Amino acid sequence: MSVNGTEIVIRAGRGPEEYAALVEIWRSAVRATHDFLDESDFARIESHLASDYFPAVTLTVAEMDGKPVGFAGVHDDGLEMLFVSDSVRGQGVGSALLAEVVTTQAVSKVDVNEQNHGARAFYLNRGFVPVGRSELDGDGRPYPILHLELHDKA
Repeated sequence: MSVNGTEIVIRAGRGPEEYAALVEIWRSAVRATHDFLDESDFARIESHLASDYFPAVTLTVAEMDGKPVGFAGVHDDGLEMLFVSDSVRGQGVGSALLAEVVTTQAVSKVDVNEQNHGARAFYLNRGFVPVGRSELDGDGRPYPILHLELHDKA
């Protein structure tokens, strides 16, 4: 897939050697899309990315011009994380990552912050439907979560 003449390459994650670059992508994406997130929660999550969260998932990375610009993390059939650098947001990187993990890793579920309207619309527009809601996030914090499942893989 290419965007404005630049090819998006989707590949397997390379492990700890690229975690720093993925944290930078996460930081860029979250700063642009998670304005509801308390600063202390932002710092807490960031401090656990490389040590706890990345090793717990299968990482898939999107590159443009040889540089990582987005990534997805999958555990079982759940998409645990999908982040795209703000500099390329809206250019098809997230769609390419999602299509890849749905096809190759049988992703059929995702949880999304209810307050992240862009992400919610992104998944709903790609065939995911709400199947539940939790008032608190997985860490017991007051960030409501929508549970979505993919009902149309076509």
